[in-house]
Amino acid sequence: MTVLTGFAQSTLSPQSVLNPPATPLLTIDPYTSLWSFGDQLAGDATRHWTGQVQQLNGIIRVDGQTFRFMGKPSFVGETIVPSAERQAYQARFITGKPQSDAWTKPDFDDSQWTVGEGTFGSRPTDHTPWSTPDIYVRRTVMLDRVPDGPLMVDAIQNDNYELFINGERVANVAGVTPNYRLTPTHRKASDLLREGKNVIAFHSQNLSGPGFVDIGLVEERVLADKSATQTGRHMTATQSVYTFTAGGIGLTVTFMAPLLMDNLTALSRPVQYVSYRVQSTDGKAHDVQLYTDVSAELAVNSPDQLVTWRRGRAGKLDYMRVGTVEQKVLGRQGDDVRIDWGHLYVASAVEAGTSRRIGSLLSARNQFEREGRVTDLHERMPRIVNDSLPVLATSMALGKVDGMAVERHLLIGYDDVKSVEYAGQPLNAWWRRDGKTTIEQALQAAEADYGKLKVACDVFDKKLYADALAAGGADYAALCILGYRQAISAHKLVAGPAGEAFFFSKENFSNGSIGTVDVTYPSAPLFLLYNPLLLKGMMEPIFQYSESGRWTKPFAAHDVGTYPIANGQTYGEDMPVEECGNMLILTAAIAAVEGNPNYARKHWSTLTIWTDYLIKNGFDPTNQLCTDDFAGHIARNANLSVKAIMGIASYGYLAGRMGDKEREKEYIDMARAMARKWMKMAEDRSEGAKPHYTLTFENPGTWSQKYNLVWDKLLQLNIFPAEVAQTEIAYYLTRQQPFGLPLDSRKTYTKSDWIVWTATLADRQTDFQSLIAPVLKFVNESPDRVPLNDWHETTDGRKVGFQARSVVGGYYIKMLEKRLVK
Repeated sequence: MTVLTGFAQSTLSPQSVLNPPATPLLTIDPYTSLWSFGDQLAGDATRHWTGQVQQLNGIIRVDGQTFRFMGKPSFVGETIVPSAERQAYQARFITGKPQSDAWTKPDFDDSQWTVGEGTFGSRPTDHTPWSTPDIYVRRTVMLDRVPDGPLMVDAIQNDNYELFINGERVANVAGVTPNYRLTPTHRKASDLLREGKNVIAFHSQNLSGPGFVDIGLVEERVLADKSATQTGRHMTATQSVYTFTAGGIGLTVTFMAPLLMDNLTALSRPVQYVSYRVQSTDGKAHDVQLYTDVSAELAVNSPDQLVTWRRGRAGKLDYMRVGTVEQKVLGRQGDDVRIDWGHLYVASAVEAGTSRRIGSLLSARNQFEREGRVTDLHERMPRIVNDSLPVLATSMALGKVDGMAVERHLLIGYDDVKSVEYAGQPLNAWWRRDGKTTIEQALQAAEADYGKLKVACDVFDKKLYADALAAGGADYAALCILGYRQAISAHKLVAGPAGEAFFFSKENFSNGSIGTVDVTYPSAPLFLLYNPLLLKGMMEPIFQYSESGRWTKPFAAHDVGTYPIANGQTYGEDMPVEECGNMLILTAAIAAVEGNPNYARKHWSTLTIWTDYLIKNGFDPTNQLCTDDFAGHIARNANLSVKAIMGIASYGYLAGRMGDKEREKEYIDMARAMARKWMKMAEDRSEGAKPHYTLTFENPGTWSQKYNLVWDKLLQLNIFPAEVAQTEIAYYLTRQQPFGLPLDSRKTYTKSDWIVWTATLADRQTDFQSLIAPVLKFVNESPDRVPLNDWHETTDGRKVGFQARSVVGGYYIKMLEKRLVK
């Protein structure tokens, strides 16, 4: 589907086409984050950013005929090939790469492979030990019959798996899934399996942490119904809009997230909007009703949890709510997890023709299809979510709809009670920082603000697009639109111990860390551009952690815990040069944006300690991790050295802003001397090499993106001669692959945020755009249609790892350059 970014096609160049791999629907925080994977709103169930099904379904009823426009209700059917969780099985495996590519074929001779029992992994609970980077498994199954329904994979893995059925590749899944998850193959079981012998083959990789893998196959049962015809999908920074036709009616559905950084009350309020606009398209009047349900899946980590529900009234709103019975507030932490405390709310105005029902998906849906309404019945509760799937259903009778548009909207919100624990203290979300505001009051405020927020979002969206277009061109503007809501909603804005703003990130689909410094660093440009208070809110927990005495090392911590528990670093290894450089550079960037060094003055003694560490240890780094930790340890990292040099220069810059000209000169001169030395040690002098600088010092024939150089340009410090960056840009243009510039010479994968930083080094706009175009190609054409992943393969556009991370806020660095560099 060709999809525009939300503005008239005549105003855009052809390069501005944006086909989001997944579209944000509700983006409140890392827990309440609902997406439509792929391009059709009714093409699949809506999902949490982790991929777990969290259903939001919509039906329009026109003259008694129903059309589904949102979601795809389905149920787990027959187990075809059980996972080890359901039934023990044996398979053959090896941990070295097979000598033949035919290892997935049914007739391959695997008699020399080892026999093992699923699951395979390094955890105490795994049946067959596996601790190497790779494992290849072949499992033979005999089937008496094969169902004809859609096929789903029932799997756990760390980190990735490829699945082959009878030699045909049917799935390639990246990331960590510690609990069994159903993933659609979009293929019929009968197309892949056959009666009699079948071979299920899979290859799994473990990049870090405990390795494990197990795979089964199940049938999906899909409700048979008729879909509305989707005629369009477009995104702006704060809104996702879908258009449909059905039975002579045109329907526009808009998901609005008022994530406006000049309005922190609206940004932090855990309520967002789904609006509907309906009108006749054939000149006739039609009797129209709308139906929306939101499932209890949004209030649990897994569908085997017990929930209860109730109805209520808040001013002029009726609301429904659902939540777990157990209610362990802040009781679950980790990466691939969902909230299971607090309550999900669905609210709408009290008006004639609007009715509500809490109960099973099928009963609510069937009643609406028959009667064009829902009515509340006393259904059994509490009950587990996967017992008939409780939903909060709303129907709206619009009456006779003709050429005049009729509009309605819903409010969907989540009250998490307490949001984060920091230093042992549970903290309130920013919207209830007074400790008194209730969710009922927040719902009423959201309803009262709907009209003005819609206007504010429209104005902001148009300005953001125009500014991004002016800064970097149409391809770049499309990337900025795509990254906006994802970057913000991967954070939680809370009131700190003294009432200050803390803006905690979650390291999505990586390790679940909270407040990670090297996640703050790449995401910072967005917040520097629109509200540096939020960047301070990311940095302040790290500063306070160091200054409290709980962190005693002479360098910055990596994180403050595992989301949502921020009681101290939990990452297993320090990144001393990385994090010191990040904190110093970002503090200088705040001073540049705000025009004063007040924030640096507040933490000057800590910044001094970190600068001293970089002077002693930063220029020629020992074997250690940097922010690109997935690439492994590396010594003498030239790009990390640039970060250390820029950290020292940032300290000098800040000293000068504070009036200490002598110290400014000392540290700026020191950084410039280091830069000259760096140029000699990093220059690739190998015979026939085009001019460039190496991956590591004195390592000819290697190269890497030197994205950390961008701060020399933005802060206008002139630490490195201008030709360093331009030499690198010229070299990078010779190294591009179809889907982007590789991160360095070791692999062909890349990080898209770093590509944008690297491209911003270019002096010529044509060079910038040449480096950006393949990134948009990746966005539009990647076979992995998931919330934007920032770590991908440049040769084929496939996801390597990560998704839905905040680091795409780094795309805004070109806009930040336009603001800072005059």
